[in-house]
Amino acid sequence: MTAEKVVLAYSGGLDTSVAIGWIAERTGADVIAVAVDVGQGGEDMDAIRKRALACGAADVEVVDARAEFAAAYCVPATCANALYMDRYPLISALSRPLIVTHLARVAAAKGATMAAHGCTGKGNDQVRFEVGLASLAPGLKVLAPVRDSGMTRDKAIEFAAAKGLPIDVTARSPYSIDQNLWGRSCETGHLEDIWEAPHDDVWAYTADPAQPREPDELVLRFAAGVPTAIDGRQLDPLEIITELNQRAGSQGIGRIDMVEDRLVGIKSREIYEAPAAVTLITAHSELESVCVELDLARFKRQAEQRWTELVYDGLWFSPLRRALDAFIAQASAPVSGDVRMRLHGGRAVVTGRRSDASLYDYRLATYDTGDVFDQSLSKGFVELWGLPSKTAAMRDRRLADA
Repeated sequence: MTAEKVVLAYSGGLDTSVAIGWIAERTGADVIAVAVDVGQGGEDMDAIRKRALACGAADVEVVDARAEFAAAYCVPATCANALYMDRYPLISALSRPLIVTHLARVAAAKGATMAAHGCTGKGNDQVRFEVGLASLAPGLKVLAPVRDSGMTRDKAIEFAAAKGLPIDVTARSPYSIDQNLWGRSCETGHLEDIWEAPHDDVWAYTADPAQPREPDELVLRFAAGVPTAIDGRQLDPLEIITELNQRAGSQGIGRIDMVEDRLVGIKSREIYEAPAAVTLITAHSELESVCVELDLARFKRQAEQRWTELVYDGLWFSPLRRALDAFIAQASAPVSGDVRMRLHGGRAVVTGRRSDASLYDYRLATYDTGDVFDQSLSKGFVELWGLPSKTAAMRDRRLADA
């Protein structure tokens, strides 16, 4: 009788390495490890493949998804100016639906009946994995060993030692870290005391912004909201994000220390580093202010917030997110041009903007000679604009005096 198959979202760390044997023992199924490279760096993916096999995986699929992540996830987040709680640029939240997409693809190709992840019950990622899988592969049963099977860290270490698994668990970082091309998140350890400042060892993607260094000035080009060039050099999204992570990161840009509202109801102190994300969103937002008409810009800000919440809440595959994508693409059509930026001292500052699609008209904006704005029209406009408020105020006074 052929064994059932489980596809496991595999990171190469302790929990998911132990989960291979853990799942096999408890279900009798063959475990297929799926390792997706979203630019997290660290170990070579071939080393991760070999570890999964050494830990008992029946098969391993390694996916280089960096270009896909940059173009199909980071770019839409840029066009949506996506900042959860106006600060967090959806680092982990953006990568999860991509990983889920490949899990579902491999499950279909291999005939798997189950999928597994290594999430705990306190975070957002369990929602992102399971709701995503329910959307793409509703017939798959989902296993969550860390959350549902009592696989604590101590038990995982004990299991690894007993099975002789090739996992180094002696040098444990005090932090829980997740990183990818779009940024890096860090939590736990001393960070759980929200009064204590982050220690220097928290930071990895960014240099100390207080250290003296020369400013870095660059020009970003966008076409229909999509970043296409740096300093006149045509680059693809992966190349742009990679370069900005280095250049903005070396200037200490993208450090975020916040108390975040998790979907499960917990407030959590999070440290983020997102040099490229912060730089791109800052530049894109500024170019939009030049190219997008007033009412559309106001409504887009509302749509952006909802888009961001949907992605954060694990609803990447929802009909509303897809519909909002269509709206954002239409709204982004005129957002083409150049933004000059000065990277220095932990800040990405816009110093210039230009666009053939600009709605900025010097003749209307200037107060000097050449002004073509007919100020005589403003008096009547103001009176009519304020008429509803004036009428309501007069009514309220009349009723109060009655």
